[in-house]
Amino acid sequence: MFLERTKITLPAIQKKMLKSAWQSESVDSVTLEKMSYLSDGLKVKGYLAYPKNTGKKYPCIIFCRGGYADAGALDDFYAQGILGQIASWGYVVFETQYRGNDGGEGKDEFGGNDVNDVLNLIALADELEFANKEVWGIEGWSRGGMMTYLTLTKNHNFKAAISSGGISNLTCSDSENKFLEKLLKHYGSKLNEELCYKRSIINFTEKFSKTTPLLILHGLNDTRVLPQQSLDLSYKLIKQNIEHRLILLENGDHFLRSHKKEVDEFRKNWFNKYLK
Repeated sequence: MFLERTKITLPAIQKKMLKSAWQSESVDSVTLEKMSYLSDGLKVKGYLAYPKNTGKKYPCIIFCRGGYADAGALDDFYAQGILGQIASWGYVVFETQYRGNDGGEGKDEFGGNDVNDVLNLIALADELEFANKEVWGIEGWSRGGMMTYLTLTKNHNFKAAISSGGISNLTCSDSENKFLEKLLKHYGSKLNEELCYKRSIINFTEKFSKTTPLLILHGLNDTRVLPQQSLDLSYKLIKQNIEHRLILLENGDHFLRSHKKEVDEFRKNWFNKYLK
């Protein structure tokens, strides 16, 4: 259930910047709210974005943020851009900062019980008259890709999913790249080899939803989460006969910055194909 909802209004200079980066619709046609909700008895923070025209029902999408702890948590500016863009395509968008972050209760477990913070967003749609709670999609970037994968092992009702630069394998050594080194150092013994194994979808793709078409995007120059992670996952998904599309983008970094326009089209078209 929602515990708090507050509408966000950004300064004019930030709106101008957002319109340049994410187009005017992400600001002018969308309402953004900062919210908190109940997840496993904890007060967890997040965002809600939806079209200003609430006279009809819209399919729902969960957005799983990247990063760890407060690093990577959305603020009002980026929430308006990232979530506002998706909402401008005609969706109600729910985002969680995960427990323990942005002033929320509990502790971020990086793929442990905090997966419930994703799943518990679904019930919030019952409180919104303009949300079509029968149609759901899910998307995640980086760590959010991992959270998306884990969610799809627990709920098979999503009609579409997208992962960009997603982590599919946490069992690699901490010397593989600087991102993983920082990550494992932050969590210390809380992310031991056994837990890393359990949070790596590559080890149990048989539990993956077989009814959710998955779009996987990855930059070939990604040094944070190596593109081999998506390649290896695609191979496993082929063996499981799970519908998916893998797109590897030349010269693309972890954030796919040089491919933003085409990546946005890939994402929009994927959701529109399966959710509308």
